[in-house]
Order: sequence, then structure tokens, then C-alpha cells
Amino acid sequence: MRFFMRFPQNKSRALTFSYDDGVTQDIRFIEILNKYNLKCTFNINSGKFGINQNIVKDDVEITHNKIKEEDIKKIYEGHEVAAHTICHPCLTYLNDWAVIKEVEEDRLYLSDLVGYEVIGMAYPGGNGPLYDSRVSNLIKEKTGIKYARTTTSTHNFDLQDNLFEFKPSVYHHKNWDKMFELAEKFVNLKPEKPQI
Repeated sequence: MRFFMRFPQNKSRALTFSYDDGVTQDIRFIEILNKYNLKCTFNINSGKFGINQNIVKDDVEITHNKIKEEDIKKIYEGHEVAAHTICHPCLTYLNDWAVIKEVEEDRLYLSDLVGYEVIGMAYPGGNGPLYDSRVSNLIKEKTGIKYARTTTSTHNFDLQDNLFEFKPSVYHHKNWDKMFELAEKFVNLKPEKPQI
């Protein structure tokens, strides 16, 4: 069954942003989003609050300091906070009980912190497949999550049937060429059906 969506004010297009891990760089990014009245979903691991670390991505060392627990509500005010599991494990390697625990406990704890029900999530990356049908079905049937973003780019704007395996148009901003190509296409769309 196709998910039917209506956008506010009968708009035919919706733009979404989604960033993971709840890092201190989000503070500056949110200032930019707010300046242009844009909204974003931030997927956060509740078991990693306040951890300071550096990570290496593409041979570049990057500061990856996590936001402190007591700052979550204020920093992300006006944007959506979503689950990203407690500790960022590869869910396909976990048994059913552990998948449910990682997702649902993260969701419930984040809900308490932000003061509203957290309903979204992004699958955490790792060494292995991020999700499979077993994992997405467990999340759908055994948690309060209503949608879950993957890291598989579609390179289109069509609505999707399975919101528990939601695929973004462009997964990562490092894919600059494709992102800007699709952004121009999206801005110039005159869709007859809703596009996201």
C-alpha cells in the first residue's frame, strides 16, 4: 500500500535533512538552518552523550565530540530529534531482543529529554549491513518507531512504500556533484504528485 502524503499549504514538494550522531558541529549547522528557516532531523545515540573523540574519515582526522545530555533539548529545539540506537551497533549482528532494546530504549530516553514522542530513527552504520528485513520488521512491530532512514541513495524524489527502509535521495553530503545536480532538479520541479 502506497503511503499517501499531503504537505502543508498544499505544497507539492518537501525538502528534508537528516544528520546522525549528535555532535558539537550540529550547533553551528543549526544556526545556518535557522537563518534560512530550514528544518532537520538529528539522529542521536543516547548512550554516547558527552563523549569527546576524534575519528578518521577518508584519511582526515575529524573532531567527533558528542553533545551533552543536558543540552539536547535546547540545542535541537525547533528541529526533530530521532533515535540512532543507544550505542551505534550494527543491528544485523544482534539478536531480536538486543535490536529492540537498542532502538526502543534510545527512543524512550530521547523522548523524555526532548519532551515529545520520538518516532523516527536512522540505522547506525558499522562494519556490515545496516539493516535487513528481520531488523526493519522488528522495529516496525516491536518499537514506537514510525520510520527509519537507510544510507541507500535513490537519486530521485518519489514517495516510498516502506517507511521502515526509507532511502534518501542523496545519502551523504560528500556526494557533492550528485547532491547539487539533484538540488537543481528539485528546485525546478513542477510535480503533479508529491515529491520529497
